[in-house]
Amino acid sequence: MDLFDQGGEAGTGGPEPHQPLAARLRPRTLEDIVGQDHILGSGKLLRRAIEADRLGSIILYGPPGCGKTTLAEVIANVTRRRFVRTSGVLANVAILRGHLEAAAGLRKTQNLETILFIDEIHRFNKAQQDVLLPYVESGTITLIGATTHNPFFFINTPLTSRSQIFQLEPLSEEAVMVLLRRALTHGEGLAHIRIRADDEALLHLAKVCEGDARRALNALEIAGLTTRAGEDGAVHLTKAVAEESIQKKAVVYDHDEDGHYDTISAFIKSVRGSDPNAALYWLAKMLYAGEDPRFVARRLVILASEDIGNADPRGLTLAVSAMEAVEFVGMPEARIILAQATTYLACAPKSNASYLGVEEAMGDIKEGRTLPVPRPLRSTGSKRAAQAFGHKGYKYAHEFPEHFVDQEYVPTSKIYYHPTDQGYEETIKRRVEHLQELRKKSRKQEKEKSEPAG
Repeated sequence: MDLFDQGGEAGTGGPEPHQPLAARLRPRTLEDIVGQDHILGSGKLLRRAIEADRLGSIILYGPPGCGKTTLAEVIANVTRRRFVRTSGVLANVAILRGHLEAAAGLRKTQNLETILFIDEIHRFNKAQQDVLLPYVESGTITLIGATTHNPFFFINTPLTSRSQIFQLEPLSEEAVMVLLRRALTHGEGLAHIRIRADDEALLHLAKVCEGDARRALNALEIAGLTTRAGEDGAVHLTKAVAEESIQKKAVVYDHDEDGHYDTISAFIKSVRGSDPNAALYWLAKMLYAGEDPRFVARRLVILASEDIGNADPRGLTLAVSAMEAVEFVGMPEARIILAQATTYLACAPKSNASYLGVEEAMGDIKEGRTLPVPRPLRSTGSKRAAQAFGHKGYKYAHEFPEHFVDQEYVPTSKIYYHPTDQGYEETIKRRVEHLQELRKKSRKQEKEKSEPAG
């Protein structure tokens, strides 16, 4: 069995002719790998561990086609340990226990270490992941997990804490171009077809694949195998042919997984960062992928208070109006409403002073600083109840100059709201400072009245 046989050990045989181009050209050494220099460059920790065969349990996290399985196969080729592969899609607890018990037996009887590679490890549920834990902890196996999903969300904390996590990035256009040109001349690639590829054709494949090397190589193979050769016996790969061989990319956007959370995060952070262009792009991606526009509208309502607040009080009004309009109108026209709200909020002045204030106050309450309501502010209920419980002395603000009166509203002098000088909040800040001066003046007068004359 080779590396790709379910539940089997890695073999040393080469690729088979019927395999897709991406599988046939999969690197066999670290030197053959293109990209991922941030973890595989000279002197990097992961590279040193692989070359020294001192690899501990790791989790490889990255998008499709970035080289997770490739890296696992390279490890299989250079390691002196037994290498076994399984999959989160096909394996179950019984299969896992079989691999784990076999590894334990070989370690005990032959002092042979085992690397267990689990592709799509995020597919395992908690019970399946828990089966691995004691074997990883004891060193019976070295785990290599591969996942397209954030391991901190989809893999148990005890397992991630015992593994090093390496994030692989989508391949750059330059890296994909290297792989495409390699495929045209490689003996196990497309050298036998004689393809004359225009640079703009290869560049189109490199751009449209969005860092997915597998997709680019498979498109190149389709183009080579299906395009009729010219009079010179060579296949001419033009940009038009490349466009036909690689169709529109499905947007990576799983509604309950990373694509969803990462994109809405980028959207909110772009609005918060006052970049309407970036915000519109992420909005378009979400709507294109079929995101519920009501979800986007709700997030804008939250943002209008959290990140804009009193710097532009109209932001919340507009966001709420947009949410109601989206509900009433629906798609596809709702995209126009969301675009208006998005651009307004992105360009609005920003302040999170209100948000920070309530968070600080809630923190004080959580830590036990629960303060009593001052007697004058308590509900009077009936006049009799007010007299019985001493709930009196409240000063009605509208009866005083500037509709303001200094009295104790909370038994602490701590300040929670610190208005900024952004937008309308600058006006509020001046008002707060003015009220503070009135308060000081009032307290000074009260002090002077209480002091004995002479």
